Amino acid sequence: MANILDKITSVINEIRSWFVPEKMRYEITGKCKMCGKCCNYMYSYDTYTEKEFKIMQFFFPTYRRFYIKGRDEAGNLIFACKLVTPDGKCSVYKKRPRMCRKYPARWIGYPGKLHDGCGYKVNIKTFDDYIKKGS
Repeated sequence: MANILDKITSVINEIRSWFVPEKMRYEITGKCKMCGKCCNYMYSYDTYTEKEFKIMQFFFPTYRRFYIKGRDEAGNLIFACKLVTPDGKCSVYKKRPRMCRKYPARWIGYPGKLHDGCGYKVNIKTFDDYIKKGS
């Protein structure tokens, strides 16, 4: 009887697993080297066209400090800040937008790509990492 219950439980758990989306978390560690690369080569989540960028600037005037620098090899828009000095520093550091003050977020839900030589590192947190932490 216990064997049948174990099999039924196993089947139920397998079916349940189909409805749990696999989620990965990405942890950011390290510290800023103040090189300014992030200010001259950045992405905006969910902004794919020049028109969408103009709309974003219209609704959020803070984004008027950014301009489209080009596209990467995958066709994603690349942005840069107009207020970065030649040595990579922010010319209005005390008045910079929240997104700049919070960069990089400590936890992100998508794989981030950082610049070569950046002091930060993206660490993938897998299910096995959570199991090891719990042991």
